[in-house]
This record gives sequence, structure tokens and C-alpha cells, in this order.
Amino acid sequence: MHGLGAGWRSWAPILEDLAEHREVIAVDLPGFGATPPLTGEVSIATLADSVADFIREQGLDGVATVGQSMGGRLVLELARRGVGGDTVALDPGGFWSDRERLVFSATLRPSIRLVRMLRRVVPSLLASPVGRTVLLAQLSARPWALSRETVLPDVLGLADAPATGAAMDALTKGPTQGGAPAGTVPGRVTIGWGRRDLVTVPRQAARAKALYPDAVLSWFERCGHFPQWDAPHEATRLILEGTR
Repeated sequence: MHGLGAGWRSWAPILEDLAEHREVIAVDLPGFGATPPLTGEVSIATLADSVADFIREQGLDGVATVGQSMGGRLVLELARRGVGGDTVALDPGGFWSDRERLVFSATLRPSIRLVRMLRRVVPSLLASPVGRTVLLAQLSARPWALSRETVLPDVLGLADAPATGAAMDALTKGPTQGGAPAGTVPGRVTIGWGRRDLVTVPRQAARAKALYPDAVLSWFERCGHFPQWDAPHEATRLILEGTR
């Protein structure tokens, strides 16, 4: 499960490597990619409902779930509900303090507006290391080192996805993430966190671990909010180990 942005294409940097070892089902959450938006309230609860319904309808009970950012929060929510099997959450949202959540909203919302304003020239801007550094400093620890092909789908997804605004409201105005007491999750829980994440800052990892005491916490060095960008090999390895 992806975060804000491109939908399933957010996983493109590591999808083929994962598919060499696992059957991978990469979804577009409601209002992202090719999936229509929800018709009612958009919240973490209703997004998790939609995924839980999909898992049940497709006969995927016990499936391992993997998510990043908002998707990381969703897989933890599913684990809290007892849905799925092993869980891997990369830089999950939902563990901000009140002040951190205000900073997140005050910095990311203007960035999304800027991308929408520059929509027509974003591909050209992302073609240069300077442009990537300017546009992606909040999201990547080394934006100049990334390729345009890696980042373009997620950046354009922020501008184009119909659910971006509603999902931002759910993250910034809704409740924080609930936890799961020890022994209540359906499988193993692995949480991966970037040491240089400026969106879900590293000190939030301790809160996530406290709320999910069964979880194993792993760190990505020199990595921002997108491990599949900054640390693709390490992210792939963690996902494979966490879903073995």
C-alpha cells in the first residue's frame, strides 16, 4: 500500500525485485491511480475498511501486508484489527505529536500546491539534480542522486490524485494511530524508518514501537521518507525478511 502520490507505481523502484521472490499485489487506494475515490467520508478508518474488504473479497485472508507512509499506517491499522498476516510498515504516518502534525501540514500542503501550479513543467524540473533538490528536499535524503523516472510518478500523483486533499485532511485533522497490545496482532510486525525522514521524523519511531510492542524496529541510514527511493536494496531486503 502506497502513501500520497502515484498509487501502486510508487513501488516501481523495488517492485521487480520483490516479485522475484513473492507474489505481489500492489493496489491503488481509493482516489489514487485507477481506483475511484470513496463516495463518503475519507479517513484512515474508511480507507482501511476498503482494503479489508478487498482482502476478504479476493480470498486473501492471512496475506502479508506492506505499506509506506500513509500506506504504512494503513497496514498497522489492519494489523491492529487482526486483518492479514505479517506486516511491514515503512515510515508510517500517524505518530506525530500535535506540534509535529502542524509542521507536517504547514510544510507539505504548500509543496502540493506548488506542484499543482508547476504541473506542466514538473517533468522538466525533475530532469535536473538542482530541480530534484528544490522540489524533493522534504521527501528524500539525497534527491539530487535520484532519477527523474523514480520520482516523477509520485510527484505528479500529488498533483493529480483526486483524493490527495481528503487524505491530507485525514492525516492532519483525524485521530492519531491507535496501537495493538502485545500478542494481539495476526503475524510479525516490522517497522522500517529513515534516519533522515523529515515527514515522519525519526523520534516518532519510539512512539510507534510503544504502541506496537510486538514490532521489530529497523533503521535505514541516509534515507528520507521514501525508502524505495533512497534505500531500495535495504527496503527490499527488509520486506522479504519481514514476510518470510
